[in-house]
Amino acid sequence: MTFRYLPMTEQDRKEMLETIGVQTTEELFAEIPENVRFHGELAIPKALPEPLLVKHMQRLSGKNANLDQYASFLGAGVYEHYVPSVVSHVISRSEFYTAYTPYQPEISQGELQAIFEFQSMICELTGMDVANSSMYDGPTALAEAAALAFSHTKKKKVVVSRAVHPEAREILLTNAKGLGYEVVEIPLQDGVTDLACLEGVADEDTAAVIVQYPNFLGNLEDLGQIEQIAHKHKGLLVVSSNPLSLGVLQPPGAFKADIVVGDAQPLGILPQFGGPHCGYFATTKALMRRLPGRIVGQTVDEDGKRGFVLTLQAREQHIRRDKATSNICSNQALMALAASVYMSALGKQGMQDIASLNVKKAHYAKQRLSQVSGVEIAHEKPFFNEFVIRVTGPVDEVNQKLLKQGIMGGYDLGKAYSEYQNHMLVAVTELRTKEEIEQLAVALEGLL
Repeated sequence: MTFRYLPMTEQDRKEMLETIGVQTTEELFAEIPENVRFHGELAIPKALPEPLLVKHMQRLSGKNANLDQYASFLGAGVYEHYVPSVVSHVISRSEFYTAYTPYQPEISQGELQAIFEFQSMICELTGMDVANSSMYDGPTALAEAAALAFSHTKKKKVVVSRAVHPEAREILLTNAKGLGYEVVEIPLQDGVTDLACLEGVADEDTAAVIVQYPNFLGNLEDLGQIEQIAHKHKGLLVVSSNPLSLGVLQPPGAFKADIVVGDAQPLGILPQFGGPHCGYFATTKALMRRLPGRIVGQTVDEDGKRGFVLTLQAREQHIRRDKATSNICSNQALMALAASVYMSALGKQGMQDIASLNVKKAHYAKQRLSQVSGVEIAHEKPFFNEFVIRVTGPVDEVNQKLLKQGIMGGYDLGKAYSEYQNHMLVAVTELRTKEEIEQLAVALEGLL
């Protein structure tokens, strides 16, 4: 019989304890001081036989509101986009699905080439010189960018816009405590970074200015102005960007960004309840040797045939600990492969078409919702595929009522911004139809 897992028997327990030379489990933990040891049993349900456990988990999963049954207007960093079937087909192949860090290039050519293609396409999208082999996700990539700026400039202040994803800012603050740099947040002005405040705060001690483009509220920042402020005192400009938006937007590299990071989730990676994702990290050539993680390079073997190798490896496992730029241990290679297959399948024109659909459908939705009594458009700014509306009442209550009508409403901005109580961040991707947008408008009209 095939088991999904093998439970430990009493005989297993006895043999393991005998092997390590103790009689009981309590004796095994004797080194832990008595006053900090947990006594008793954990308040968790009793174990179930496997068939009953499977049924129990299926019943629980059936309670989830999934994207096959609901029209989703929820974004805020995780988006429902069209994913060509070839993506799932390729990443499900065992040679990719089970691949690990390609330490031995001679037997990892397929994995290395896939990563090389990912790096190359990220560079094309962002307008940057070099990209690494991917990161865990967008927020951790942003924190790594701040660490790079701190290490490179030897300056102790990182300035970040409050229009950057709230969760990314939390991770930034956590990393700052460990590395010892200060984080200063710049307030918002009508849905974008307050440039006057930014200019006053960014000074000679500023290692980096960090902004998001499009920002968390969906609006486009003035990167031209921000670049001048960031570089005025020789700080670095770090831009976190939705890679799909770069199908239609001017890339950050065109605005002289020093580091561009983001989450590749919009590129062929399903929302799948929040993960896994794949971060990307691109820089100028001048910062290449400070990149966290690894860079795959293209070369030729002794017979002149094209081959791929790990060109740069900047973590402590590969070089002297004090020379390491980061302790990132791995990368989301499988998800990076998904992004590579997605971009290859769509091609340059396809990427532009998908991005353009996002813009057009989101602008149509904004115009339609502006006609709904009880809905107010919060900002009149250029945006990509998300915008903010104000509703008459708590967003959480509105979303609960929308859910009963088969609609996932937008993100409740009041959770992250005290000044945005009763404000909803609405995301409209290429998958939302005119009928679904109308359904949302009608539902809101009935509720508000």
